[in-house]
Amino acid sequence: MKLRPIVLATLAVAALAQPAAAAAQPAAAPQRGCSSVPYTSGTEGYHTFRIPAVVRARSGAVLAFAEGRVESAGDTGAIHVVLKRSYDGGCTWGPMSVVSANGNATAGNPAPVVLRNGDIVLLTTRNGRVTERQIMSGTVSAEDSRRVFVQRSKDNGRTWTAAQEITSTTKRPDWRWYATGPGHAILLRDGRIVVPANHSSAPPAGSADVGTEAKYYGGHSLISDDGGRTWRIGFSEDRTDVTIASNETTVAQLPDGRLYFNSRNQGTLGGRVDAISADGGETLTAPYRPQTTLTIPKVQASVLQTTRPGLLLFSGPSDAVSRKAMAIRVSADNGQSWRQAYQLSDAPAAYSDLVQLGGSVGVLYETGAAGPYETIRFTQVPLRSLAEHK
Repeated sequence: MKLRPIVLATLAVAALAQPAAAAAQPAAAPQRGCSSVPYTSGTEGYHTFRIPAVVRARSGAVLAFAEGRVESAGDTGAIHVVLKRSYDGGCTWGPMSVVSANGNATAGNPAPVVLRNGDIVLLTTRNGRVTERQIMSGTVSAEDSRRVFVQRSKDNGRTWTAAQEITSTTKRPDWRWYATGPGHAILLRDGRIVVPANHSSAPPAGSADVGTEAKYYGGHSLISDDGGRTWRIGFSEDRTDVTIASNETTVAQLPDGRLYFNSRNQGTLGGRVDAISADGGETLTAPYRPQTTLTIPKVQASVLQTTRPGLLLFSGPSDAVSRKAMAIRVSADNGQSWRQAYQLSDAPAAYSDLVQLGGSVGVLYETGAAGPYETIRFTQVPLRSLAEHK
């Protein structure tokens, strides 16, 4: 089938955003702040919006990133990284802008972080018009395979530098698939930036494996000690275990300074796996282990260490099998165990990201009435209502 010209989509996204169509409202939840829908699939020149990431700028503006998928809901094809900003805590949103595009191919997996000086650093990944399976099997060119890029904004997300490629220092030669986040990265108390990421490795020489087997997935970290100007790889989880295969990754700095990594598990056990780093993401104190207190399907999720002592948060679907029932879980023991504190809805739901907004937490998440990819919704939840359940 002949592809729709990308020029039409580019013109559409360059225009001011039109008011979003009314979206199906999830079931009401008690003690909730404002709720809004910054992205509605099928509007503003895009077939589908997916892959949310959110940060709060130093100015107080809330920045909601997403992938704008031009041709379909799929992970392949013309995909842009788009952004909307809110000046009232996520209750209303300004016009959409395109932060990163890759012609008629893919730019995605936004992983933003806000620095102390107010700069916002954004890592993304790109690939050609090829599938994840083709990349994992090693049958695509280096140009079409996954590559890593960085951008910077000095004006709270209004404008951005051109994307600069950093693949040579962030991706090993034997890695094939690659993804930053998706979701926010973190700034450590000593100024280090840590970006959670994942990859797939090539099978060893002589193996009958193709490389598409889930056991070749692994989580890793990216580190910058100079404000995002240079980058290197920290820890890398490279075991080939059919039960545990860390994938999309999220990270939080605990009150004692250690880092808590939590990953989607593509292995046969499913669910979540987690690990601790005591050296700022350089290494893990022990390999990833199953996190049995989190009931969740195979899906991306988010963790956030709040300013309330001992209140670590996790967002993700709470159904054991299906992508639905978005909820916030809390941990009072630095991620060793989790309990559900707040269910936002029982509707279909998938990817999410968390941000603290003073005395509340914001959840940016995929949801809809018939399926999880109809809208990306933003909901505020007071921290006090979550602290009661820790």
